[in-house]
Amino acid sequence: MAQWEMQSGVFALGDLVTQAGGTLPDARLSWKTHGTLAPGRDNVLLYPTSYSAQHPDLEWLIGPDGVLDPTRWFIVIPDMFGNGLSSSPSNNPGWPGLVTAFDNVHAQRRLLREVFGIERLHAVYGWSMGAQQAYHWAALFPGEVERAIVNCGSARTATHNRVFLKGLMAVLEGAPEHDGRGFFPAEPAAALRAFGRIYAGWGLSQDFYRADLHRSALGAPDLDTFLRTDWEERFARRRAADLLAQLRTWEAADISRNELYGGDLERALGAIEARVLLMPGATDLYFRVADNEAELPHLRRADLRPIPSIWGHRAGNPSSNAEDARFLKDAVRHWLDEAGPLLPSRETSRHASA
Repeated sequence: MAQWEMQSGVFALGDLVTQAGGTLPDARLSWKTHGTLAPGRDNVLLYPTSYSAQHPDLEWLIGPDGVLDPTRWFIVIPDMFGNGLSSSPSNNPGWPGLVTAFDNVHAQRRLLREVFGIERLHAVYGWSMGAQQAYHWAALFPGEVERAIVNCGSARTATHNRVFLKGLMAVLEGAPEHDGRGFFPAEPAAALRAFGRIYAGWGLSQDFYRADLHRSALGAPDLDTFLRTDWEERFARRRAADLLAQLRTWEAADISRNELYGGDLERALGAIEARVLLMPGATDLYFRVADNEAELPHLRRADLRPIPSIWGHRAGNPSSNAEDARFLKDAVRHWLDEAGPLLPSRETSRHASA
């Protein structure tokens, strides 16, 4: 049984004007916290959710012996728009079409300030789309974030990543149940089945399948069972409209796509004051090590520590992979607690990947 304080709630934002120019009526942000806020409000760790994830899906790494220690940190998990708990097409018929990472982090900032009186983060930690939000926090509010941990994410969704996303979008948009506006009067069962099977070829690496880990590590009796239980059924828990909405959010992610930076990615990266830990998966097929390598020279204070794993994108969320979980825990805890003095401005460093 958990031995730390937990709270949860839903924050009413009112009508939210989005970055793309639409309006999300009666916007609501679901949240959960782990731990106790220090009197000085200086122990705050923000943990945004990832694609299709709801906060219970990501709580496995929270614990005194876990990656994120709630006896040390006040961990705030805001549910991303479109995940079915916060405002989403499935619960808000006024969904405007595109809600960006920019919109998410501005709403999260209001949550922190208006509910908890928090104006500065010790760290923001995110995996995948959560990592994109962590990057946005560091770029959009540079004076408010001390550390950013970007776990299998990038500052801008890469072109090859967008090819993957557009394929998934086409599957959902081509379903006969799709109304052409991002909504589905009935759930597209056949499209969702195809969606899950396509995702399975990207979420894990070629080396993972070559090693037969879907059977030996994850216990599936055969490939078809694995595709059904780990992928088809996983996405069938979510509404198709929500999945499509978050694909659009993912594709549009770019820390420089705003009035602050005018699309100048190098300038946006250079404006980040936080210490940044870049943790790509060595075999991730869409958030590539090369993307973070290209970002690294433009960051003032950063480390690049690829996760030496054949688990592809899942290396960054290793709920069923003890070896990668140990690597993640060691790297993150060091970064949060023992990173030492900041590196000189404009300098970067790299750790060995093993």
